[in-house]
Amino acid sequence: MKIELLSLISMAAICAGCSSNIPESIGLKDGELAKCPDKPNCVSSMAKDRTHFIKPFMYTADFNKAKAALIETIKSQNRAIIISESENYIHAEFRSKIFRFIDDVEFLIDDRNKTIHLRSASRTGYSDMGVNRKRMEGLRVIFQQKMK
Repeated sequence: MKIELLSLISMAAICAGCSSNIPESIGLKDGELAKCPDKPNCVSSMAKDRTHFIKPFMYTADFNKAKAALIETIKSQNRAIIISESENYIHAEFRSKIFRFIDDVEFLIDDRNKTIHLRSASRTGYSDMGVNRKRMEGLRVIFQQKMK
């Protein structure tokens, strides 16, 4: 009985993780990234609270070099795909290795201020145990290396 219950729970988690419905909050709203929900599984450089705030990426090069480095950074990651891209915005999906949970990662390039705003949020669940923050800090390091 315990094995059957554990199997059922595992399958439910896998199915939830494979959800392909992009949340309505994804994309720019009045020129800004969406606010993080009231859950600890989201970080954003536009957040006003300490729980969700993460520093944006900064650069000094020209716009095209920064955008190319950002795209290379995203593409260098396993289980990451770019879903949409415009002149100054990128939406990518990152999938977890085991349960295939989807995290939506967004970047807004503000060339006037040489700033790349970012948002990374789990599509399902409540806590991500710091995965989104850790991912974005890892991407920051890779991006900075590509900008040298």
